[in-house]
Amino acid sequence: MSSDKASPTAKLDRILAEAQRSREEGYRDKALKMYPHVCGRCAREFSGKRLSELTVHHRDHNHDNNPQDGSNWELLCLFCHDNEHSRYTDQQYFSEGSTASQQGPKSTHKAFADLAALLKSKE
Repeated sequence: MSSDKASPTAKLDRILAEAQRSREEGYRDKALKMYPHVCGRCAREFSGKRLSELTVHHRDHNHDNNPQDGSNWELLCLFCHDNEHSRYTDQQYFSEGSTASQQGPKSTHKAFADLAALLKSKE
């Protein structure tokens, strides 16, 4: 009986995964037809089996924004795509208003603040 209760969830997960996969394949196929098979950052060319190393990057980082003209897409190799997303993550982390930028100054110690007084006292 417990397998019957789990099967609707598993079935729903399978349906959602299939829908996501077909959506991604849809815009990937369109992007590969629209653009030359070249990475938009490092300009490496891809063909044959290596074409799978070319990914579709959403310029605005919104994977639901898929205009039919492909204006939100660019083809990037796996390495440049990972680099672009890590840069975006860093930008989000260190942007104004983030908790990292609100922590204030990291160092408050002034090493040479009393140097003049120390030098005068030794004379």
